[in-house]
Amino acid sequence: MCATCGCSSDGAVLRLPADLEREHPGHEHPGQEHPGQEHPGQEHPGHEHPGYVDGGLIAPADTRTVALQRKVLAKNDGIAAATRAWLAERGVFMLNLMSSPGAGKTTLLEHTGRELAGRLDIAVIEGDLQTALDARRVSAAGCRVIQINTGAGCHLDAQMVSSALRALDPAPGSLVVVENVGNLVCPALFDLGEAARVVLSAVTEGADKPVKYPQMFRQADLIVMTKIDLLPYVDFDTARYEADIAGIAPSATLLKLSAVTGAGLPAWYTWLTAAAPASARPARAMKPS
Repeated sequence: MCATCGCSSDGAVLRLPADLEREHPGHEHPGQEHPGQEHPGQEHPGHEHPGYVDGGLIAPADTRTVALQRKVLAKNDGIAAATRAWLAERGVFMLNLMSSPGAGKTTLLEHTGRELAGRLDIAVIEGDLQTALDARRVSAAGCRVIQINTGAGCHLDAQMVSSALRALDPAPGSLVVVENVGNLVCPALFDLGEAARVVLSAVTEGADKPVKYPQMFRQADLIVMTKIDLLPYVDFDTARYEADIAGIAPSATLLKLSAVTGAGLPAWYTWLTAAAPASARPARAMKPS
């Protein structure tokens, strides 16, 4: 059990491109486990989240839980720092792409792979609890891809990504996109060694997500409002959303796009191609939470 969020990734499986090719699209088979794969929380399998007290308030964590969380994150951050140095040596730019399920991460990667073919060498690390469905979609769009199935784990961590990167062996000067597990909570806590963080937020989710999940948005370098073609059909207060973003993540860039109509996609491609050479710059630091 993960001491920070309570998830378990004991069954996390790394699927190499060859594994994906051997699988029949309609039948999922676990790939080979990467030897030495470890999860920061495996040392303490019995940890549970604090419960609730009268009135529905969350009980404060005891000092042992806080100490364990710090240990878990410290171990993760050490691996992330080593990954960041490894990527910098190779001139590889890695992006951590995060959102809730269904916000459009995979669709955006499909368009990106096809549109930037020949301009950027793009490799993708796909994170999902089960299946390789998204990995196959991204592979069909022309990207090299490796799948991480986390089992019950609700986020990727630095050890998983480090193992995937070494199997993927990205070319110097290339772009690696980590499509994190769909979740607006735990992925925000785990540094993966990325150079930038991108958070997608679909208009169908409502305009309140930045204030409900501030840590996720506060850590973002780029925030992308997706599915804007549906704005006429949903109750979404754009002015409120933009004001909340300005207050929570004032240094983040905000883009609005629709993968269906293509609106805003050129701005995304411009941001991505401009950001990619930043792999040679000093490492980013996690923003204060």
